Amino acid sequence: MQAALRASRAKGVPVVEVPLLAVAHEAGISRSTLLRRLGGSRGALDEAVRAAGVDPGEQKPVRTRAVEAAAELIGEQGLAAVTLERVADGAQCSVHSLYAAFGGRDGLLQAVYERHSPVLDVEAVLAGPREDFPSTVRTIYRLLVDTLNREPRVLPAMIADALARPGDPAVQALSRHVVPRILGGLGQWLTDEIAAGHVRDLPPLLLTRQLMGPLLIHFLLRPTVELLPGTDLPTTDEAIEFFAQSFLRAVTVEASDDHTG
Repeated sequence: MQAALRASRAKGVPVVEVPLLAVAHEAGISRSTLLRRLGGSRGALDEAVRAAGVDPGEQKPVRTRAVEAAAELIGEQGLAAVTLERVADGAQCSVHSLYAAFGGRDGLLQAVYERHSPVLDVEAVLAGPREDFPSTVRTIYRLLVDTLNREPRVLPAMIADALARPGDPAVQALSRHVVPRILGGLGQWLTDEIAAGHVRDLPPLLLTRQLMGPLLIHFLLRPTVELLPGTDLPTTDEAIEFFAQSFLRAVTVEASDDHTG
């Protein structure tokens, strides 16, 4: 406890923001020894500090801290960098706590995907009162682009890993979680639009790829392409409108002026 307080004063941050490695160094022991003495989690340390009359500071729940730490790793180094040990270090918790919160690495990656992909927002749009088909397409595009541009760039990194290493166990596990969600959301919406006579009768999976593919490619490559000299790219809004009109012209049963903007 005294080592934690000294490290806190030296760094000028609350005790909860002091990494266990720094506490161990201040105490003159290894991090593993410190964790063993704490019973595998820093909770006992924070409680001891609190019992001594010092507020250790507010700390987010383990699940939130772990998702944030894993997202930073993915955005910087890709899926391969996400080990439970590295996430535990970043989240200032024990590996045991990660197993308790997520059940393992696959569960953690699924939680990161849901937090840093548009899947929950898109599902909410499709579950609520719907706009007409063209307006819904544009709303989905906006959600997707906002996610692709958000820091840390988790979704682009995950897509890159899926393309580069499709057989990787982590990619396979994430795909088994993601693909059914996409087909259950976007796929069912498109199936309903086919039944309503608004969309051509094509396989929902192909329609989903046609909906997302061109837009994804453009915005995934955009950060690189816009650095090239002499490149004149459309604005984000112009690009969204272009891809929306292209998709609507391709799939709607009766392409009218209303459907094409």
